[in-house]
Amino acid sequence: MNEGIYELIINAAIKSELDKDDKVIKKTRDLTKTSASDVLSKYVYEIIKDKLNSLDNSSNGKIEEKINYINTIINSINPDNYEELKILTHEVKKEKPYNTASQLLSLLNNQNSRFVDYNKEIPIPTSSIAECSLFTGGADNEPPLFEELKKEILTSNKIDMLVSFIRWSGLRLILPNLRKFTERGGSLRIITTTYMGATDPKAIEELSKLPNTEIKISYDTRRTRLHAKAYMFYRDTGFSTAYVGSSNLSNPAMSSGMEWNIKIAKKELP
Repeated sequence: MNEGIYELIINAAIKSELDKDDKVIKKTRDLTKTSASDVLSKYVYEIIKDKLNSLDNSSNGKIEEKINYINTIINSINPDNYEELKILTHEVKKEKPYNTASQLLSLLNNQNSRFVDYNKEIPIPTSSIAECSLFTGGADNEPPLFEELKKEILTSNKIDMLVSFIRWSGLRLILPNLRKFTERGGSLRIITTTYMGATDPKAIEELSKLPNTEIKISYDTRRTRLHAKAYMFYRDTGFSTAYVGSSNLSNPAMSSGMEWNIKIAKKELP
């Protein structure tokens, strides 16, 4: 398994993988009474979807096969038909959650790790990396956007940013994390513009000093008027995320401004 951050139910197959390697530091959390129904139902959904997709190859995609499979599951939920669980294949059985009912949150290789400077603990975003969420800015129950981006940066393998302008006041909030990310080999690509003259030359100059960084600037301020904002974080673990919305790289937009951004989780919306 790749090192990085996860939100995975620890089933028998994953536990077997984790037990094989004594060179990794793993962080887990137990499911709670309030979270278990939601987490486990989504876990089962992924198993069912994979199985239905596999039927496309084994049965020429006949919808009857898929309906029969779903009917079998529905019947098995009824306690009176509990014996019907026996028809589950070995492939599905190995996906059963391990009896500790825990989630894997991170894996850290304690030898030659790309997270070597994190004091044996990878910084995990406060919001889920498996479910989508909305950031509205300034709400008491959500972290400032820049605080989430700092953690997203440090747990990524590759980052793409598309913003209409970059202010030094906003960039300095996340620049130390971008520096750590690129210095340890992470790939950073940025597209921005000179629209309304809002981009600070100092911000571009500091970004250009980062290794493994590519910056493209659109000087077409009359025709395109690019006003998109997107921050994309790619992870080898499969738990990639993206923020799409109204926040440019400025201090108000990153901290206390009334900005709306959707956090998109690849696990939920591939």
